[in-house]
Amino acid sequence: MPDPRTVVITGAGTGIGAACARLYAAEGANLVLMGRRREPLEQVAAQTGGLILVGDAACPDTWEGFIAQIRAHHGRLDVLLACAGGHGVGSASQTSPATWEAALRSNLDSAFYSARACLPLLIESAGNIVLLGSIASLAAGPEVCGYTTAKHALLGLNRSLARDYGPRGVRVNAVCPGWVTTPMADQEMQPLMEAYGDTLQQAYVRVCADVPLRRPASADEIAKVCRFLASPDASIITGASVVADGGSSIVDVPTLAYAHMENAHA
Repeated sequence: MPDPRTVVITGAGTGIGAACARLYAAEGANLVLMGRRREPLEQVAAQTGGLILVGDAACPDTWEGFIAQIRAHHGRLDVLLACAGGHGVGSASQTSPATWEAALRSNLDSAFYSARACLPLLIESAGNIVLLGSIASLAAGPEVCGYTTAKHALLGLNRSLARDYGPRGVRVNAVCPGWVTTPMADQEMQPLMEAYGDTLQQAYVRVCADVPLRRPASADEIAKVCRFLASPDASIITGASVVADGGSSIVDVPTLAYAHMENAHA
């Protein structure tokens, strides 16, 4: 039997990162769970096992010690899932320097420094990197300038890493989800709940009303897309941005008025 793969997951304490941990644990992988808060990591580790590393993925100094621990515990690294991220709310005129820097740090710097630190081990194993993008990597939502800019830039990082390290056996891909039922998205539902008196479930129905599949993804569904991209089944895919958004990005927005007209007369 081959040795189980070693998988590092940033942002492993909640949402898609935690779902990835559960998925890989079921396959017997060696897990390394990284995040800024110990308590959520401990809760995930209680379900999945794994080495807990508490720290900021956007800090290059933190990674130096973490890589030494990964090598000491497992001797190898096969997959990096860069799931760490954060908000970046506000239009350009509303975005303070601190908010701008925080958006870039949590969504872009975290991915860059994670990849840079893990690359030596991934080159040894001909491993994989999966970056967690968003449909905000492809289009702009209202008043999320920092988040949109960082997620767009993440696709540039994806392509650059794939171009430079493909010749050394490392594949790099990005996943771009739409709405996913995670704690972060639950927070984003709050303004709708307050404005319309919606329950949380009703708010998700509202934001998915024009999505072809008419629903958000679960974190487990996105985790499966991440696993596929890092698996031998995707061995020829690198530099790709796989959109997993229920079809929302294919909708021709200027024609929505016609669909709404048909619904009004249904």
